[in-house]
Amino acid sequence: MMEKLQAMQGQMEQIKQRLETIIVSGEAENGKIKVQINGNRKITDIHIDESLMQEDAEELQELLMIAVNRAISQADNVNNSEMQGAENVWRYDLDNE
Repeated sequence: MMEKLQAMQGQMEQIKQRLETIIVSGEAENGKIKVQINGNRKITDIHIDESLMQEDAEELQELLMIAVNRAISQADNVNNSEMQGAENVWRYDLDNE
């Protein structure tokens, strides 16, 4: 049983490493604001179109929040998918002991 737990820990570390390399994005204002985030939910890039720099700060902040939340949602989907796959493997391993 201890070996199985160690194997699961190793798999979790591999999943975390793989999630670091998966990049998803969220956009607002027809792509004028783009936020990229990895599968571990860390923002890797933010792009704000020059034309939006003329907007008032409150509107820009609202658009940025929309883009960030969309990116986080995409990252959550990727993260949940990876974890679900690992969970299915672990269940199968435990059921077939």
